Amino acid sequence: MDIESQAKTFFEANPDIEVLEAFVIDVNGVPRGKWIPRERALDVLTKGMAMPRSVYALDVWGRDVNAAGLAEGTGDPDGLCFPVPGTLSRVTWLSRPTAQVLLEMRNPDGSGFYANPRNVLASVVERYRKLGLTPVVATELEFYLIDPVRSALDPVRPPKTREGRWHTGQTQVLSIAELQDFEEVFYAISTAARAQKVPADTTLRENGPGQYEINLNHVPDALAAADYAVLLKRIVKGVARCHDLDATFMAKPYGMQAGSGMHVHFSVLDEAGANIYAGEDGPTEALFHSVGGLLESMGESMAVFAPHQNSYRRLRPSEHAPTYASWGFDNRSAAVRVITASRPATRIEHRVAGADTNPYLVVAMILSAALAGMKEKTQPGGAISGDEHAINHEPLPTNWDQSLQRFSKSSFAYAALGPKYRGLYTACKQQEISEFSLRVTDVEYDAYIRTV
Repeated sequence: MDIESQAKTFFEANPDIEVLEAFVIDVNGVPRGKWIPRERALDVLTKGMAMPRSVYALDVWGRDVNAAGLAEGTGDPDGLCFPVPGTLSRVTWLSRPTAQVLLEMRNPDGSGFYANPRNVLASVVERYRKLGLTPVVATELEFYLIDPVRSALDPVRPPKTREGRWHTGQTQVLSIAELQDFEEVFYAISTAARAQKVPADTTLRENGPGQYEINLNHVPDALAAADYAVLLKRIVKGVARCHDLDATFMAKPYGMQAGSGMHVHFSVLDEAGANIYAGEDGPTEALFHSVGGLLESMGESMAVFAPHQNSYRRLRPSEHAPTYASWGFDNRSAAVRVITASRPATRIEHRVAGADTNPYLVVAMILSAALAGMKEKTQPGGAISGDEHAINHEPLPTNWDQSLQRFSKSSFAYAALGPKYRGLYTACKQQEISEFSLRVTDVEYDAYIRTV
């Protein structure tokens, strides 16, 4: 069924819809778009919607990044954005009957616009397709539910603390009671996910106060897997607001509590649909070579896996967040966890990225590294046992500026994302780093303003 037929069928089945929320995903994974009245929706869905090309190169505060080359000096022209198939659906958390659709920008010849993160991942998936391979991908997203009432002196706190409930010293990991406390929230998240065909699976209580995780099912379509991660973030935030809460995917909202990650699970199928990572006697050489590729490029990829100043607070020892480029069998202390519970489920779990990342770029870097490892037959070295890292395991960068410098000169990032996108991403992140360097923090005032 073509997009026009799909749209007509959707609006016939949803006669109450008044507005269409149409959006793209920018370099930071932030949705940017417009509200379109119902009477114009079919036109937008079939003929495209104009958006400034520079929308893909905004900093995290939503400002143009002139060094990215899409705004200043170009006239800031528009590009046409078209629907991502299968993403026209209802928005269940708004009071006004609303539909949504995920868009992506295309060039006049119909090809993907280079600055679109989804197009970056599509290019990586195409490399697999040419080899007769199909990545199967799933993500796990951790997040915090937080009190919507905030101030400069009290910027983040768990929900219900205004009623005297004490969370700070508690973990309550995998607590059923903690899930039941927010039963209505998670039921609404599940309802929204079904309405948007987002394959949400398990929900669990995580380690921090008000921290939860939702897992998405594995799908043999890496682009769809990243779409689902983007849409799930929107769902969680939107539903939380409906229930007088906020939700944050910040990597480390509480300095002394667990950080939030986005773990990526993946395997690879051949043309016959067989998992190339699983052999008769266990994991195959293809799996080990993929692990080798992941470890070899990990340091150069950290600007994507940890894209913000706050991201590096999560990467600390004993936080279930990796600090070394290491791997192990069913080992959550390692950056790369190899899972061999059964032949069909044999896969790799990449545990480095934070929940604050852009899913398209994270999956693109991971799949590019795995493919490079298979092509070059890269050996991963020895697996770690427990959390003991050998001296030959590369420490991961713990500094934002250092990570960006490595990324900006990385031949791997050049090949994985393309030279133009590597330059665009570097420019956006450099503008953010420059902004942080000009901001004096409350810690500095507390420490120095009267003492020195």
